[in-house]
Amino acid sequence: MENTRKDKIIEMLAAQRAFFATHQTKDIGFRIGQLKQFKAAILRYETRLYEALRQDLHKSKEEAFLTEISIVIGEIDYHIAHLKRWAKPVRVCTPLSLMPSRSKIMYEPLGVALIIAPWNYPFQLLMNSLVGAISAGCCAVLKASPYAPATAAVMEAMVKDCFPAHYVGVAQGGREVNALLLEQRFDVIMFTGSPALGKIVMQAASKHLTPVILELGGKSPCIVDKDARIDIAAKRIAWGKTINAGQTCIAPDYLFIHRSVKDAFIAHFKEAITQMYGHDCKASPYYARIITNNAMERLKKMLQHGDIVYGGDVDDSQRYIAPTLIDKVQPDYPIMQEELFAPILPIMEFDRIEEALDYVNAHEKPLAFYYFGTNRNAKAALLATSSGGGCINDTLMHIANHRLPFGGVGNSGMGKYHGRESFLAFSNQRAIVYSPTWIDMAVKYAPYKYFGCIKKLL
Repeated sequence: MENTRKDKIIEMLAAQRAFFATHQTKDIGFRIGQLKQFKAAILRYETRLYEALRQDLHKSKEEAFLTEISIVIGEIDYHIAHLKRWAKPVRVCTPLSLMPSRSKIMYEPLGVALIIAPWNYPFQLLMNSLVGAISAGCCAVLKASPYAPATAAVMEAMVKDCFPAHYVGVAQGGREVNALLLEQRFDVIMFTGSPALGKIVMQAASKHLTPVILELGGKSPCIVDKDARIDIAAKRIAWGKTINAGQTCIAPDYLFIHRSVKDAFIAHFKEAITQMYGHDCKASPYYARIITNNAMERLKKMLQHGDIVYGGDVDDSQRYIAPTLIDKVQPDYPIMQEELFAPILPIMEFDRIEEALDYVNAHEKPLAFYYFGTNRNAKAALLATSSGGGCINDTLMHIANHRLPFGGVGNSGMGKYHGRESFLAFSNQRAIVYSPTWIDMAVKYAPYKYFGCIKKLL
C-alpha cells in the first residue's frame, strides 16, 4: 500500500478546514444524514469487509460481525436516535448573584479530528470513533493500520464512496505517515494503541495544545475467587482470552486464582476450548491468527517461562498459537512485564484476596478489571482497585453497552467514548451566560459601594 505523501496530507487538511468553516457540519440534519449514509455504505461493503478481515486476521464472518460490524452499526443507530437531544443546548441553574441572567451549555464541534486506529479490530476501532466525530459535527482524517492492509484498503474505498475528502479523508502508511500527520495541527486527536505510542502522540499534541483521547491498553487482571462458579468462570474467561486469538486490548491478560479452585478451573477451561473450537483449534474456522511474524517471535519467547499445562502448540507458517495456560508464573517473568495480545494466559495463585488486590494496585492501572465471585466480594474488590472499566463474573462485555463510557485511566488511557461519550469527546461544552440589558446591577462595579451585601450574597 502506497504511503500518503506529505503534500496530500497538507492539502486534505486545508480542504477540511475550509469546509468546516462553512458551518455545514454543525447542522443536525446534515449530521444525521451523514450517519445514515455511513450505515448504508457499511452494509454495501459488508461482504468485502468480511473477506478482508479473514485475510488479515483469519476472523470468521460470525466473529467479524459480532466484534466489528455490529458494534459500529449499533453505534450509528444509537447516535441517530439520540443526537438531537444530545446537541440541544442545556439550560443550567443560575446562582442568585448572577440574576436575572440565564445560563446554558452549548455543544459545538471541536473542528478537524485526527483518528488513528490499530490493527487488532481495524474496522471497529477506526469507524466507531468516526461515528463520534460525525455526530459532534467534526471533519476527520482517518489513519488505518498498515498491519491489516486488506481491511485498510476496503475501508478507504468505502470512505471515498461515502464521503468527500474535504469532509472525511483517509491517510495510509506506516509510522512515518503517523509522524507526518502528528506534525500537523488538528483540533482533537483520537488514538488507540499501546501506552508507548500514546506517549508519542501526547508529546506531539502538546506542541499545539491539541486535546487527545488516548485509548491504550496494559495488563488487565482477571481474579477468580474461591466462591466463584468455576465452570462459568472458565468458559467466559476462555472466550474472552481467545476471541481474535487474544488480540484484544481488554482481554484478560493474566489470571489470579484462589489456590483451592485452580485445578478445577484448568479442567473446565480445557473443556470450554473444546466446545468452542473442537479438538484441533488450528482447523477451526472460528479461531483467528496472530497478526505478523514479528508478533509470533515475541510471543514464542513468552512460552519459555513457567509450566505449560495446556496448549503451547505453535505453527509459524500459519501464525498460529494454540490457547495456552501457563502455570507456576512468577511476577518477574517476561510474560508479566508487558501486555500479551495473545491467547496465552499466565496463572498465579493466592490464598487471601488481598494478595491479588495488592499485586494489581502495585502496577499501572489497567484498561479492564475482571472479578469472578460473589457480588458482595466483588464490590469490595472494585472499591480496592482502579481500572478503566470491567466486568463482574464476565469478560469483555462492558464494551457492548452503548450507554457505558469506554476508556482507560492513567497508563491505560485518558478520555472516554462510545454512545453519548463519543459525542462529547469530539465536542466543546461551551458555557454561555445570557444577561439582559433592561437592568444593569451597580453592585459589580468599582468602587463596590455595596461590597458588604455582595460578600454575604456570595
